[in-house]
Formats: sequence, structure tokens, C-alpha cells
Amino acid sequence: MSDGGEGAGHAARSKRADARRNEKTLLDAAAAIFVASGVDAPVRDIAAHAGVGVGTIYRHFPTRADLIIAVYRHQVEACAEAGPALLEAGPTPHAALARWIDLFVDFLVTKHGLAGVLQSDNAGFEALHTYFLDRLVPVCTHLLDAASASGEIRSDLTAYELMRGVGNLCIGAESDPRYDARRLVGLLTAGLRSPH
Repeated sequence: MSDGGEGAGHAARSKRADARRNEKTLLDAAAAIFVASGVDAPVRDIAAHAGVGVGTIYRHFPTRADLIIAVYRHQVEACAEAGPALLEAGPTPHAALARWIDLFVDFLVTKHGLAGVLQSDNAGFEALHTYFLDRLVPVCTHLLDAASASGEIRSDLTAYELMRGVGNLCIGAESDPRYDARRLVGLLTAGLRSPH
């Protein structure tokens, strides 16, 4: 004898999973368009990239600010989740740290455009910045601790210092084709190595 309630529960979970997948597709598309064209890119471009209608985007994100905030949070979460996965899969803790810093740079280049739009709402921007620090500093700390414990890097640097330094190297990178922030960040990451 089957339980009809169990079937309905499965359908609801499946629908929620589909909704999360669809939202992730929209946020990935919006992030890609924001990187390529800036946060003022037309919503129709985001919809086309996601393979949905404009109405679908407005149904999920009624205002541009809602979409920008969702993209920001989505990218923070992706960066936070990548840290442990890279550490587990990487050949060494330093390699995992370097790869994570690359992802962090990708996020920062997008974030500068998002931050410019969001700063008009200072309280909202501060809340997002706190969320960013709360989610990413512990991930970076874990990666630094692992690389330090393995003897690959020096142990006298905090995650906040490293993230701040990387952030400073990324300022303006999206608007100056002569400036290669990734190359300078690579030099910074290489410079973390312990002297032997």
C-alpha cells in the first residue's frame, strides 16, 4: 500500500530542487553578463544567456538590486564552498590555496562593479560586506593553516591580511587593460612560500 503523502512530499522536494537549479542558472548567467558587460547590462541579455524569458528573471528578482544582491551572495557561497573541495582534491595545500585565491580574484573583479551599485544603500552594503567576511575569512584561514602546517608557507600571515592584500591588488583591474591583477596576485601567492 502506497502513502500518497510520501509521493506529494517527493514531488515538493523535486520541485524545490528544480527551483534551486533554475535560480542557480539565472545567477550564473547574471554573473557572467555582469563580468562581460557590467551590472547595468540589460536584463534581456541575462535572460538570453540563461535561456529563459525576461519575465522569469523578474519573477525571481523583482528589482535589479535584488538580482545584484543575489549574485553577490551566490558568488560568496561558491567561493566559500570551493575552499574545502580544493583542499581535498589539490595536490598540496599551497596549490589549493593558490587555486582558491584565483577564484577569489574572479569574485573580486565582479564584486567591485556590484559594490559600486550597492553603496547607495550603505546599511545593505555593510550587511553584505559582513556576510562576505563571515563566510570567506574562515575558508581562507583553513587553507592558510593547512599550507602552513605542511611547511609550504610562512605562518605569520592572517587570512584577513591576505584577502585585503589581494583585494587591493584587484582594485581597478576591470577597467584598465594594461593592468594584470592576476599576475601580481600570483607573485603575492608565490611569495608566501617558506624560505628554505
